[in-house]
Order: sequence, then structure tokens, then C-alpha cells
Amino acid sequence: MNKFERMKTEKDPLKINMEFSRFAKEGWESISEDDVQRLKWFGWFLRVPTPGYFMIRVRVPNGFTYSHQIRVLADISKRFGNGVIDLTTRMAIELRNLKIENIEEIHRLMDDVGLTSMQTGLDNVRNIMGCPVAGLHPKELLDASPIVQGLTEKILNNPAFTNLPRKVNVAITGCPDNCIHSESQDLALVPALHGDGDNPIAGFNVMAGGKLGSGGYRIASSLDIFVLPEEAIELCSVVIAIYNEFGDRESRTTNRLGFLIDEWGVDRFRFELVKRLQRSLPRAGEDYRNKAHKDHIGIYRQRQPLMNYVGLKVTVGRMQASDLTDIADQAEKYGDGKIRLTANQGFIIPNVSDNKLGAFLEEPLIKKFPYNPVPVHRNLVSCVGNDYCGLATIETKSRAVEIADKLSSSMESAGPISMHWSGCPASCGNHLLADIGFLGKRAKYNGKTVEAVDVFMGGRAGPNPKKAVKVLENVPCEHLPSLLEWVIPYHAREKMHIDKGARKAKKKAKKKEAEMEASVQ
Repeated sequence: MNKFERMKTEKDPLKINMEFSRFAKEGWESISEDDVQRLKWFGWFLRVPTPGYFMIRVRVPNGFTYSHQIRVLADISKRFGNGVIDLTTRMAIELRNLKIENIEEIHRLMDDVGLTSMQTGLDNVRNIMGCPVAGLHPKELLDASPIVQGLTEKILNNPAFTNLPRKVNVAITGCPDNCIHSESQDLALVPALHGDGDNPIAGFNVMAGGKLGSGGYRIASSLDIFVLPEEAIELCSVVIAIYNEFGDRESRTTNRLGFLIDEWGVDRFRFELVKRLQRSLPRAGEDYRNKAHKDHIGIYRQRQPLMNYVGLKVTVGRMQASDLTDIADQAEKYGDGKIRLTANQGFIIPNVSDNKLGAFLEEPLIKKFPYNPVPVHRNLVSCVGNDYCGLATIETKSRAVEIADKLSSSMESAGPISMHWSGCPASCGNHLLADIGFLGKRAKYNGKTVEAVDVFMGGRAGPNPKKAVKVLENVPCEHLPSLLEWVIPYHAREKMHIDKGARKAKKKAKKKEAEMEASVQ
């Protein structure tokens, strides 16, 4: 039994909140190492680079939040922290430099506005992702946000989902625009149409076993299953239950869901699902997603008449508490107080009417967080880096911004390109999903140890996912601007796709296969 499994058997981590009062009185140094780990079940992370100070990760299902909620987070950050806010690539919000002495007051403030940090760390189902413009997108197949919310309510504070072999990342979307990198998820439901004729049924295809850390990018396997919206929560729950029962609890490095699927194979995993659900499962339908990735940054028409949503980019996801307050002000002034977070570290203000749009675009907020960022900033993503994370080997956020700024003037004519930074192999910056990805490390250069990166190219999620390939090693960060000035203009972004003829052929082949199976039976 590894130390984490031992720690979980000795004391239920979900009951660590019973110790909050004692921790607040006795201080951070009184907390045992096991309890430091258990605190992660409530989203509290003691950071090695900042001894005595915690980061708290706040759950934001589907990226949906409201002005009154982020005002409270801004207030907590200013009163109890250092005013630094980070938007994550899982649509969560992180506050920094908090003291354990204030843990009870911080949770009371969040509870009052319906926010929680519960189960945002260690062996839990993490923040469930969905399309940030669900319910607004004119071309979405269906609004999956109620499913995200329903599954979130089912897993929170539920012992059946709080002692998993390892973390589980889930994404559920009805969006055609590949906005949440579903292929990197342990479990993903993506929009699909099932059935021939003029009235196909709308639902989801199911994928499982995707991951980025623990050995690199494993593209999620298709389970060849189509599920209806009303069946989605049950199916997700059973997938997680199978992993909970059969996932490896010995090795922390080889126990994600993808390793179980590799061991069993998709057929056995599907068989186990059918057995537990006690019903047959339809084969996968036709993937409704487009080939291209869209991030919803920009100005777009909503399905609601005379309404628009405005997506704004936060460079590498870092902002100040005062920025959160400003966002809340603008969301109330020009929208209806709703705010949505994106998977590429941006935010969206929806429900801006036509007659308010012009005035909104003149606000100072738009200058700081543009809706039309230059190409090298638009898809720039970074993990936290070693200023706050003890795992990171280099400082990523400031380095990413510095290099992008140097490139922005010389690369104005460059097309859209994604550049993602991860400070360590945990891959929190999703570097293996980017056109160009950087993995931080320390390397020898001219007899000195310097901050450096390995460079990866060609990664992507979506209907035609691809693993990034390492093309360069141990590149000193100081050399990256000149290197990228040569690389970016010649980087081919053409994506493989299935044309309409191939789609029809694929559909015909599936139909023939089904007929053959029926004849055999």
C-alpha cells in the first residue's frame, strides 16, 4: 500500500474539515504531512515556494459563475491573500498566499454565495468542464450544462466518489467547436447524432482514458457508445465506479483510468459497463464536432435575439483581485451579471444587447483583456510556474508573456498558433495539446545551469487528435525568441480532416457492420 492509500485508510480525508478550527488556532506548522495532503480534498494546497501560505482552488462547474460570486473571491484575495488570481485550464479559479488561520472565515464567505473548493485536489473527480457558451451558441447540438451541474451535485461530498485511485478529469459538451480538449480527459462526452434519416437523435459519444501527465498524452479511447442526455449522469457514474473498483492502487504513476483501459481493452471495459447498467448500449453516432478548434474569444451572436457574448483573453490566466471586481462591474452594467470561464484562460461576458455592445467595447477592461488579441497572445497558455508551485522547474507565466511580447511585433502577420507552457511533466499547461509546447527544465549551457525547455510540436485534440512530437531538447529560454521567429512563420497548421465523402463512407461501413452482426445473431 503506497503512502497515499495508507493515509486515506487511516482517516477519511473528506472529514478533514472537522480539524479546521484546530488548524486555525495552532497554525500551519502544527499540521501533519498526512493532513496537509488531506486538506487538498477541500482545495487547500500548502505551497513549497511560499512556506506558511496556501493556495485555494475554487470549483466552477462548466465555467459558469456570477458577479456576486467573483466579488467575494476578489474580497477574499485582497483581505486574506496577496491579490493574485489565476484562471486554470480546467475553468477553475485559484487564490494565493492564504493563511490557515482564516480557513473558517474563507469557507463561510464562499458558502454564503454558493461556491466551494471541495474535491479540487488529489483523488477526486476534478472540476467538470463544459462549453463556456452552452445555451448561447447558435449551432450547439444541445446544452450540456445541466448535466455538468447534475453530475457535480452527485459527486460532491459523496463517499462513493471521494476515494478514487487517482484523479478523474471529466468534460461534457454539446458544442461543435472543440473548445475544451476532450481527448485529454479521463472521461469525455462529445456531441453526436445517432440514427439514419431526417430525424437523427441528439446525444453524446463517449470517450475514456485520456490524460496528459503520468507518462504523457494518451488520447482518450472511443468506447463506441452513444448515450442520451437523460442517461449521461448514470453512465458517467458507472464509469467512475468501475475505475474506483478496478483501478491500480499500488503505483501512483500508472493508475489513471487510461492504464486500466490499456490493461483490459475497450471491449472488456464496455462489457463491464453493459453488465452494470443492465441494458445494451448503442454504438457511437456521428461526431457532430467541426475539425477546427475555436476558443470563443471575440464577439459573437447568441441564439437569443439581439444578444451577444464577448470573450476576453487573460494573458496566461493571471490577473489581480481588482480585475475580478472590474469584471463583475462590467457584467452587471452591460450583461445580466453572468460570467463564464474558458479552458484557455479567458472569460466571457454573455447577454450583452446590441444597443450596449458599442459602449462596452470602449471600456478600459477591453484594453486590458482584449477580444481580438494578437496571434501569439490569443492561444498563449501557461501553468503556474515555480514562483508558486514546488513541482515546476522554471518560472513559466512571466517567461511566456515576455517571449510573446517580443514576438508580437515581428509576428503580426502570423496566423493563429497555440503556444502552451508547462513547468513540469504534470502538464498543467497542456503543452502536449499545442501547436508549439514547452516543457520547463534546468539544463547546462556554457558551464552554467539555466532555465530551459524541451520543445514539442503538432499536438491537438478534437475529432482528429494527435500527440505532440518532441523536436528540440534543452533549449535555453533566452534563445527562444530568436528560435521562434524562424519557426512560427513556417509552422504548418493544416489539420487532417474527414471530408463529406469519407463521412458517408464511414457511416455506410458502420451500417453494413451492424447488419452483419444482426445476421450472425
